[in-house]
Amino acid sequence: MKAVVWSKGSCPFCVSAKQLLKQKGYDIEERVIGHGFTREQLIEAVPLARTVPQIFVDGEYVGGYDDLKLYFANKTVKTSVQQQWDIKFPASE
Repeated sequence: MKAVVWSKGSCPFCVSAKQLLKQKGYDIEERVIGHGFTREQLIEAVPLARTVPQIFVDGEYVGGYDDLKLYFANKTVKTSVQQQWDIKFPASE
């Protein structure tokens, strides 16, 4: 599981996003504007981006920090066994 986080230095929402992703077990690739990455590269990746963080989870664009919280709240994370075998559990009656 991998996440890409576009961020800037001293951004509290960027720090919170990275902490949440780490708690969920994601490897994080951080792309810091002004330190190896430019604003233009961010706009190329996310044309309507106006703020950071901008977050991609497993190649899927999620959005900012609030969007990331909603993403995890609305997503049922499968265990590694379920992912491996795509196990379907019967619905309880």
